[in-house]
Amino acid sequence: MSEHKDVARREVPEALERALAAEVSMRARMRHMAVGLAGGCGAALIAVLWLTEPRPLPVRTGVAFAALIVIGLAWAVFAGWVLSRRRPLFALDRVVGARIAFLATTVTGTGGTVLAAVRGTTTEALTVALAGGALIATAGLTLVRARSRHSELLRLRATLTKDTV
Repeated sequence: MSEHKDVARREVPEALERALAAEVSMRARMRHMAVGLAGGCGAALIAVLWLTEPRPLPVRTGVAFAALIVIGLAWAVFAGWVLSRRRPLFALDRVVGARIAFLATTVTGTGGTVLAAVRGTTTEALTVALAGGALIATAGLTLVRARSRHSELLRLRATLTKDTV
C-alpha cells in the first residue's frame, strides 16, 4: 500500500504535463470548434448551392461539389470526435487531422492539375501542379510530424506507466 502512495507522490514529467495540458486546454478546444464549424458550414453552403441550381450542373461540377462536401463533412466529424473526448488523445487528433489534410490536398491538387492540363495552357498546368505539389508536400510533412509527436507521447506515457508499476 505504501508503494502505491509513493508512486502517486512522484511528479509527472514536466514535458508530459505541458503536452497534456495543451491538448485539453480551452484554446485547443476552440480551435477544434472553429475547424468543425468551418467544415460543416462550408459543406452546408455548397450543398445548398448545389440543390438550389435551377438546371442540372455538368458532371465535373457535380463531382467537385460532392468532393468539397465530403471534405467539409470530414472536418466537421473530426472536430466532433475530438471535442467529444474528455481525456487527452496523446496527439492522435493531430494524426487524424493531418491525414484528412493530406487526403484533401492530394485530391484537390491532383484534380486541379488534371483540369488545368485538359483545359488550360502548359504554363497554367505547371503552375497548378507546382502549387498542388507544394500543398501536398506541406500536408505530408505535417503528417510525418504528427505521427512523430504521437509516438513520442506514447513512449513517454509507457515510460511513466512502467515507472508506476
